Amino acid sequence: MVTSTLGGLRAACGDVTEAGADDTVDGVPARWVAWPGSNEEVSAVLRAAAELGLRSVARGTGSRLAWGAPPTALDLIVDTSRMGAVLAHAAGDLVVTVQAGLRMADLQDALAPHRQRLALDNGDTAGGPVAGGTVGDTAGGTVGGTIATAASGPLRYRYGSVRDLLIGITVVLADGTLTRSGGTVVKNVAGYDLGKLYTGSLGTLGVITEAVFRLHPLPEASRWITVPASDAERAAAAIAAIRASQLDPVALEVDRAAPGAPVTVGVAVEGVAGGIGTRADAVADLLGEAAGASAAVTEQPPGWWGRPPHPPQGPAAVITCEPTGLADLLTTGLGALRGSAGAGVLIAGLDDGDRLGAQLAQLRGIATRHGGSAVLRCAPPHRRTGLDVWGPVPALALMRRLKDQFDPEHRLAPGRFVGGI
Repeated sequence: MVTSTLGGLRAACGDVTEAGADDTVDGVPARWVAWPGSNEEVSAVLRAAAELGLRSVARGTGSRLAWGAPPTALDLIVDTSRMGAVLAHAAGDLVVTVQAGLRMADLQDALAPHRQRLALDNGDTAGGPVAGGTVGDTAGGTVGGTIATAASGPLRYRYGSVRDLLIGITVVLADGTLTRSGGTVVKNVAGYDLGKLYTGSLGTLGVITEAVFRLHPLPEASRWITVPASDAERAAAAIAAIRASQLDPVALEVDRAAPGAPVTVGVAVEGVAGGIGTRADAVADLLGEAAGASAAVTEQPPGWWGRPPHPPQGPAAVITCEPTGLADLLTTGLGALRGSAGAGVLIAGLDDGDRLGAQLAQLRGIATRHGGSAVLRCAPPHRRTGLDVWGPVPALALMRRLKDQFDPEHRLAPGRFVGGI
């Protein structure tokens, strides 16, 4: 059976092997790994997998495979690392088309000589500086993984999330059907915007193979302004003051390293070299007055900027809420708290112990009171047992119908998403 299955997969894609000890998804071992190099090979592999009754999960660098829930079954990993090319860059139109296996850091490096960038400084893995002076996912997360997990960082306050920057997508469905949605120009509005559907779906609706993004120019200059707030209320007041101002920041972050620790508010501004100093000083004055402390202006981001406040495997939760909930979150006795206070998306590093469920429930209570939610982003598998990873999901019935339509036999990343989808 093993030989015949391997032969069937290799007939579709020559580069298929039996899985090794490291070929797992969130602790679940695979049986085979395929390395397709094109849309056609991904299509052929998934068609063969469907015929053989195999369950599949797509993998880039694997940096976010612990997000969500473990697959309920896994036979085949579809590794996209051979699909890492920039296919087209229309610099004059600020649009780029790339393969899904391209690392985000490599994409930024390719765009930088043209003084352009994809404004996604995804702060989901520890990393160093990338093009434009931001800090984000230079550890090697891929384009496909970024879309599948809807990862983003500080710049989302000004430029939006993955959904806002993705204008076209190519996806292979569970039966091998190759599909395309959107286009290669920013103002393309024809048809349904399926890119938004695939974004954040953890690979449960299809394997992403290509993406088209809108770009933005690199700024001439950047400044970071930080202030230690005397308490949570002062931090919330500082955030509110910047949001209500005309100073046009590109990022508005908050950092609390531990329960009871000082809260730091951080603001990033970008612009022309001749005027950036004046704008930064204006932000510093406003921040200092609201926070009750002296603000500092630097030409490099603080060390915590864009970095997750938790180990790679967690435990950690993603909290979304209205700005009114910020003070409540900052006064909780939970772990580290960091993220885009301006956009209402924060990450909490939680205790790796028996209190995890209670901490998650406390976060959900606060988030719900302020129009948001709390999702367990990642945690060691033994800590997730019996926990509700997602919390209430009003659209769950619709999401189940979509899963049934796109993947009737539930062979793509089964169980990884909301409600066991």
